[in-house]
Amino acid sequence: MASQLHVEVVAVEEKVWSGEAEMLVARTTEGELGVLPGHAPLLGQLAEPSQVRVKVGGGEEITYDVAGGFLSITDEGVTVLAESAEPAAPAAR
Repeated sequence: MASQLHVEVVAVEEKVWSGEAEMLVARTTEGELGVLPGHAPLLGQLAEPSQVRVKVGGGEEITYDVAGGFLSITDEGVTVLAESAEPAAPAAR
């Protein structure tokens, strides 16, 4: 089982982010889904509006606000195919 997960976040017009991650969390129409390396193949429709959280090494998390689209999990990794994907504003504390 791989220790890293290849993730691509793609919007209609551009590749938004690509890299290695420890975990991805997305909300689909069926509920929230956490994806770790070795996850079974899956195709899910993203909930609208939604956020996709990519947990990279060292506790860092990258969050995108997404509208529409799909989440595809294959043996090669995870691809988020969204109609739009923008970096989320930092949460107020």
